[in-house]
Amino acid sequence: MTLAAAPEPDSRARINLEWLLRLRWGLLLGQALVIALAAYGLELALPVPVLGALLGLEAVTNLAVRMWLGRARVTDGTIGKLMLWDTLVLTGLLALSGGTHNPFTTLYLVNVALGTVLLPARWIWGLLAFTLTAFGSLFVLQDVELAPGLSRPDHAALMRLHLNGMWVAFAVAAGFIVYFVQRVTRALGERELELAEARALHARREKVASLATLAAGAAHELSTPLSTIAVVSKEVERALAASGTPEAVREDLRLIRQQVDRCRDVLVQMSADAGQTTGEAFHVVALGRLVEDSLAELSGVERVKVELPAELGTWEVHGPPRALARVLRGLVKNALQASAPSRPVELRVAAGRGGARLEVRDFGAGMPAEVLSRAGEPFFTTKAPGEGMGLGLFLARTLAEQLGGALELRSAPGQGTTACLALPAGAPSSRSVAS
Repeated sequence: MTLAAAPEPDSRARINLEWLLRLRWGLLLGQALVIALAAYGLELALPVPVLGALLGLEAVTNLAVRMWLGRARVTDGTIGKLMLWDTLVLTGLLALSGGTHNPFTTLYLVNVALGTVLLPARWIWGLLAFTLTAFGSLFVLQDVELAPGLSRPDHAALMRLHLNGMWVAFAVAAGFIVYFVQRVTRALGERELELAEARALHARREKVASLATLAAGAAHELSTPLSTIAVVSKEVERALAASGTPEAVREDLRLIRQQVDRCRDVLVQMSADAGQTTGEAFHVVALGRLVEDSLAELSGVERVKVELPAELGTWEVHGPPRALARVLRGLVKNALQASAPSRPVELRVAAGRGGARLEVRDFGAGMPAEVLSRAGEPFFTTKAPGEGMGLGLFLARTLAEQLGGALELRSAPGQGTTACLALPAGAPSSRSVAS
């Protein structure tokens, strides 16, 4: 199995840019509301047409980048240049609305924090240097008459506005930073979970491959002695028949040949039993047929109580039919072995999210938490010697995951065990019904 590759740089940068564009629309709306509140609510003397033109320029930039995004390659440099442009526009807005006295200069910090999340090191340091330069330019620009004809408040009034606006600016900046950090933390957590699942799946696939190799080697090595036993037993049977040996002796020889043939069949299927389901063609099989094939030739089948609604019996699952039947048969066999001879075992088929759920429940002793946590590991078993190798649950889970499903175990001491096999399934299509 090959682990999922990390996202390509272009793909990662494209995702970041799309997210940044959505954020810029929110920031643009917030800036427009603040300017409107200051100009018409607090009746401050602001060059509203010029400020509106800058906001319009931001909106046009957003639209242009969105149109360009669909047909161009996105890099970290693309995002870096856009954030430098945002810093420049923010400097213009601040210069026209109070300069260093404007409490919203804290938005510079938000822009730098966002760059730390989205950009590589060289761009982050470049953005920081540009931001410091832009912030420093406000000390010069606030002494220049950028909007002639507009009266400015005196120093005391500016200080009062600054102090009143500090709370709002802090709330906006803190909200953005918390949002950034939580987004990054959540993304990292999801990424770690995906990597852990990929590692676990990779480890299981490696174990399946090892089992398949072992099975193929065993089949190859044992085929010759089994064939020799079959030939010799046939010759002995003929010799005994010619010498008038009792029929009971010859019947024993025939039984030996039958068991040898049975061993051959087992060896042929060992690769499939070890997870090599690709050797068996995938077919559409109805759930009713799957349950029927699973219970066929199963010792103790009279103790199995089947609950299969008629409408679900025709639902279809796509996969290797024999492997599916073996998996379900193994789950039922485990339940029979775990239950007392007088206790029944339940096999229930129900509709689940995106498919069907086949639940096998026993009323045995159950499993403690430490055993339940290891159930499904290859060669781990609590059965007596000779009753199992500890591969049934492992192979069931592997096959279910290969088909897009899952195997879930629920158990507690004294309450029995429930094995839930979830498989993608659904009602037959019209073409399937017609055929």
